[in-house]
Amino acid sequence: MSLRGAWAFLTRLPGGAHPETDRDLGRSVPWFPVVGAVVGALSGTAYWALHGPLGASLAAVLAVAAGAVATGCFHEDGLADTADALGGTTRQRRLAIMKDSRVGAFGVLALVLSTLVRVFAVSSLAATDGLIALVVAHMLGRTMAVAVMGSASAAAGTGLGHSYAAHLPRAWTAAVVVLSSAVAVGLGLTGTVSLTTAAAGAALVALVARRAFGGITGDVLGATEQVTEMAVLVSAAALVSTHGWSWT
Repeated sequence: MSLRGAWAFLTRLPGGAHPETDRDLGRSVPWFPVVGAVVGALSGTAYWALHGPLGASLAAVLAVAAGAVATGCFHEDGLADTADALGGTTRQRRLAIMKDSRVGAFGVLALVLSTLVRVFAVSSLAATDGLIALVVAHMLGRTMAVAVMGSASAAAGTGLGHSYAAHLPRAWTAAVVVLSSAVAVGLGLTGTVSLTTAAAGAALVALVARRAFGGITGDVLGATEQVTEMAVLVSAAALVSTHGWSWT
């Protein structure tokens, strides 16, 4: 299992080593939540540092942008492709649209809504609360993508099942999902609700993908991460001012 492989696959930042084979890629999957937490820390630190001098709104915009730049808009691209594909009238047409590199109206709308939700949610939080929320959101975003990857079948002809699921270390994958979930629960009521909404969002995306595409694809996993991230940030925005980040 390779942390550097997961880092290179999920980010555009230096220090990674691209997996050479499908087996290497699949075995790097348990590190995805760790990479997500680091990306969230980078994004959250930007919010924390800029909150005072620039104000919450502009700091939130730049923090969300920092996360997108760090990943090369990897997950945003998946969300846009998935949204566009849902406009197809047949399963074959939807899969064909998903493979098209061009972004259509549904994809643009999904990106705009996702960005607005995240920016407004983060901007409602104090500097430190926003930092924590972004770490948790990015960590759980990758955690739920990993959970979907390990539990849902791949759409026919997408290649996802071979490159990921066929070489997924199941025990380690389950362990990292449990560990990440435990971290969220350890943050108290806000963390627990965030985990619950994240899981619900991931389950909804997987259900839609099963009906629309016959299973999950790489783009669907990107959409899962984005939906989960939004769910966590909205939960934090609604609860953290009252309940904080711990049970005490």
